[in-house]
Amino acid sequence: MQVHDLAPAPGSTKRSKRVGRGIGGKGGKTAGRGTKGQYARNTVARGFEGGQMPLKQRVPKLRGFNNPFRVEYQAVNLDTLEALGESEVTPEVLAAHGLVHKGALLKVLARGQITRAVSVSAHGVSKAAESAITAAGGSVTLIPLPYRVRPAAQGNQFTNR
Repeated sequence: MQVHDLAPAPGSTKRSKRVGRGIGGKGGKTAGRGTKGQYARNTVARGFEGGQMPLKQRVPKLRGFNNPFRVEYQAVNLDTLEALGESEVTPEVLAAHGLVHKGALLKVLARGQITRAVSVSAHGVSKAAESAITAAGGSVTLIPLPYRVRPAAQGNQFTNR
């Protein structure tokens, strides 16, 4: 088989209708475009709505929104703290060991177990992790966030206007 032997399967393609070849046959004169107007004279861009803002531009591109007040933590679990072997755990110590990024907000979660007293300083701690650390004889210190987080809205804020 040669390249020039390749052809689509019989009946899979259909020849396009030849229009605008004179008034002698079908598709003569206006060539199936009706009479006059923009569509008879020229091509119109896909999605063009006559100057009105097209639907594809009216609809937002991305779904949802980005919350500017989101607090992004890096999680560290109890089994990681146990394997670390340090008696005092801070974000700087974990960054030095390559467990979190430098300057990241740290949150301790409760996967695994801890069997020795560890002093933990973190930006956030789950209740289960805090109880496990204190039960093992350790202590938990919360570090304040480096920026102010917007407080939750209280009731209807538009009533006094």
